[in-house]
Amino acid sequence: MKKTSPVCRVLVVLGTRPEAIKLAPLIRRLGQTSGTSVATCLTSQHRDLVRPVLEFFGIRPEFDLDIMAPGQALSDAANRVLRGVSRILAEQAFDVVVVQGDTTSALFGGLAAFYRQVPLAHVEAGLRSGDLKRPFPEEAHRRLLDILADYLFAPTVTARNHLLQEGAAPERIYVTGNTGIDALFQARQLLHRQPRPLPIDLGPGEKLVLLTTHRRESFGQPLRDILSAVRDLTRHRPEVRVLFPVHPNPEVRAAVSAVLRDCPRVHAVEPLDYPDFVQAMLQADLILTDSGGIQEEAPALGKRVLVLRDTTERPEGLDAGLAELVGTDRSHVLVRCLACLDNPQAADDTFHQLYGDGRACERIVAVLTGQASAAVTRRAA
Repeated sequence: MKKTSPVCRVLVVLGTRPEAIKLAPLIRRLGQTSGTSVATCLTSQHRDLVRPVLEFFGIRPEFDLDIMAPGQALSDAANRVLRGVSRILAEQAFDVVVVQGDTTSALFGGLAAFYRQVPLAHVEAGLRSGDLKRPFPEEAHRRLLDILADYLFAPTVTARNHLLQEGAAPERIYVTGNTGIDALFQARQLLHRQPRPLPIDLGPGEKLVLLTTHRRESFGQPLRDILSAVRDLTRHRPEVRVLFPVHPNPEVRAAVSAVLRDCPRVHAVEPLDYPDFVQAMLQADLILTDSGGIQEEAPALGKRVLVLRDTTERPEGLDAGLAELVGTDRSHVLVRCLACLDNPQAADDTFHQLYGDGRACERIVAVLTGQASAAVTRRAA
């Protein structure tokens, strides 16, 4: 009788749009790798934002926990992720669980793997802001994950150094680049062949500012100050149009309604599909964001980005001069926007590999398939 080779079974847990973007190319790569079986668990932490990303990459989740409920507390969402992933791991055998980043889905999906003693891989390990409450709760989530994980996939040398300083064993750490850059390069290649129209029309001589803001620690007055600064910008520079895909969080939407209702040059639109957002980044003259992923993507496209936060876990963009921390103070945000628009900075190819070269998934799969082989062999025996 012909003996069949053991299969390395991988469960990937994700729940938010950034996780979907950064894990989709890895899921595809795992699915194309001989001797590997991959299943996707969608927690539906951000159901409506995640589905279009997975569809763009041709991924259909095998599991859907459907955890979200109106007005749900973080602890409730965490409990439902933990119970849901634990149930899957109790019913089916997996050799490794993969999570990404610092979300509730990542931490409690990872905790479920730890409780079941299934090896855990943390994609984007080692990021640190230095302030446990900024971003909240993400900084705590990623620190905890890095304690639990067996495989720490650090996107940069800086992230690796953070892990080493905290006592992580060197043999657990792999510098791979960021999988989000893999996804970005794939989308950019598609858009070069088939460009997409922006959701707004730009007239001759008009400049595009792309804005995203949704961080929990900015809710309240800081968020209103950011939006007020953007409103002021359009009054100081009539040639500027602001494209603002608005996060569905009710706190964000309430602030938009209060501050921007009489501001015709700020175009508050529904969240863009991933390729449409990449198209907007490619055409933007300036990007304003409090997103971690966009801090990586903008430099990869040679774009300047003003970071609407007081701290960042991604210092490489700051060091390269393509990112700047501007906080949430209304007058300071306005001054820095005006300065950047008046003194545009040319794109420089040397900035393109700050966070990766587009081969992170290839490196991660090589580690997972090699490192998991011993466990697979034991199970097969």
